[in-house]
Amino acid sequence: MPGPSSEPPQQGTLLLLVRHGETPTTGTVLPGRAAGLHLSDRGRAQAERVAERLTGLSVSAIYSSPLERARETAEPTAERTGLDVIHDDGLLECDFGDWTGAAIADLAALPQWHTVQHSPSEFRFPNGESFTEMQARIVGALEVLCTARGGGVLVCFSHADPIKAAVAHALGTPLDLFQRIVISPGSVSAISVVEDHAPTVLTVNSTSEPLSGLWAP
Repeated sequence: MPGPSSEPPQQGTLLLLVRHGETPTTGTVLPGRAAGLHLSDRGRAQAERVAERLTGLSVSAIYSSPLERARETAEPTAERTGLDVIHDDGLLECDFGDWTGAAIADLAALPQWHTVQHSPSEFRFPNGESFTEMQARIVGALEVLCTARGGGVLVCFSHADPIKAAVAHALGTPLDLFQRIVISPGSVSAISVVEDHAPTVLTVNSTSEPLSGLWAP
């Protein structure tokens, strides 16, 4: 797992992309955008740990997917910083369409699963979103947030696949390889965005160390 960069950015925007904490169905069901899924006890502990790891950073704004599991993960950070959580549809989970709520073991037995894993750029979920649309959505949303804020530390609570897609874009990695990126529950991935420069990925899937070393305004 990559650690924090030894040369933190001096200007621009630090995007901290946080995957929501664990839920009772993490790893077994594809919940998608279905309402009513909340954090488990372990997920709530992961949310508290995210807030603790932000100590020493001056957070400018907190954004979250509107889904409960993301909002609940954002709550400890909001309490610690005194900032409101702003809901942003651009951070939503991928729309899995007819696959929403299905068991992952059942989906893995379908012939389409091979495309999902190895050629995601060619796949659209039945009556849902394509991976290409999902990537364009979250990348566009993050660009808007960076422009609107004009710099600072932005903490964005989202979901595994959108974060993987955003990290792949920042790395210049083809979407068809984005499944090689691991984004664990409660993990933080950091991207430095400086105007007129390519984005810099500072850390991916970080789950333990303090995050203050990523940013020196």
